[in-house]
Amino acid sequence: MEDNKSYLESYDSISEEVKYLTNSLIRLKILAILYEEPLNMKDLNDSTGLSYSSISSNMHYLELKDHVYRYRNKYFLSNSTKLKIEEIIELDNIINLLNEFFNILDKHLVKMIPNKSVAELYLLGKANLIESDSIDVYKMYNYIEDVLTSANEVKCVLPFYHKIFNEKLNDLVVDKKKVEAIVPEVVFDIFEEKSKIESLTTFGGEQNFLLIVTDEVVILGLFRDDGYFDQNRLLTSKDSDSIAWANNLFANFKNENK
Repeated sequence: MEDNKSYLESYDSISEEVKYLTNSLIRLKILAILYEEPLNMKDLNDSTGLSYSSISSNMHYLELKDHVYRYRNKYFLSNSTKLKIEEIIELDNIINLLNEFFNILDKHLVKMIPNKSVAELYLLGKANLIESDSIDVYKMYNYIEDVLTSANEVKCVLPFYHKIFNEKLNDLVVDKKKVEAIVPEVVFDIFEEKSKIESLTTFGGEQNFLLIVTDEVVILGLFRDDGYFDQNRLLTSKDSDSIAWANNLFANFKNENK
């Protein structure tokens, strides 16, 4: 959280420079090319298709503001500008992610997800949205069952008791696979009676989120703002960054509910 706080406190001073870098398409085009590799004026002209005069005038102001510098007739981005461009790319990725997953984030309960995990939501950038349809209304549950069947280890936040999910997890325990679960206090007795999971902890409340993270897959499901679990939509990914995010979410949530 300290990292996030520090970032937010410095945002105002950063944002003015970011605005300068992004309020010109010509400037953005030049910066994007130089972000990949240093180039001389002729190479910039060939790569961007911009006129020499446009490149020259923009480069002049970029040099004055210490965003670029010349060395042996080539233009280089300064280290601080590289970092700002990475911030711009990251922000663009987050915006695209939120647009792509609007159906699962809009009108859904996300307040129970720890703030640190929300701040790192961009790590889900390569996730897929799976939606059920009229042909396969149990598509979400079948997908979860398949993931659990092939897992070698599982960490999960289970906001409700589901008989088949529990059986799949019990099978993994019997096969000596590592399984951890966090479940609601109100149904802990059911899990304690029917589950073979030794690492079983609880959280308060009922409406939460569904999280399943295995050695290969992450699954995230949310409750709608009417209090019912959305059985028709899941986010899932096999990307290593997404799995890392899910493991951090599990750890953050577990720590908050000790």
